[in-house]
Amino acid sequence: QVQLVESGGGLVQPGGSLRLSCAASRFTLDYYSIGWFRQAPGKEREGVSCISSSLGSTYYADSVKGRFTISRDNAKNTVYLQMNSLKPEDTAVYYCSTAPRHACIATMPTALFGSWGQGTQVTVSS
Repeated sequence: QVQLVESGGGLVQPGGSLRLSCAASRFTLDYYSIGWFRQAPGKEREGVSCISSSLGSTYYADSVKGRFTISRDNAKNTVYLQMNSLKPEDTAVYYCSTAPRHACIATMPTALFGSWGQGTQVTVSS
């Protein structure tokens, strides 16, 4: 059974930073591509970033490119999303999810992701 737990969300001012964590248990995270998604109130779920298994290829949505960085720590079985220069429009519940190991190479095919975590709230406000 795949288990994912997101953490690290909170309240931050515009221009601030947060680091989100996606911790996996009962499976090896590096066997999968891991994606970060977000859903703001009244909006559809949006793919933010993903990282492929082993190879480490990454993808970023245009809206976060240059501000967010995805990375992995295989020893801790965890994937991180470092979010810098945060904007109010980044406010959302952030989720991580798994996809086949090399699904995230140059693209982020939303339909291939499953095994969602519970989400962590990010609020960017003055």
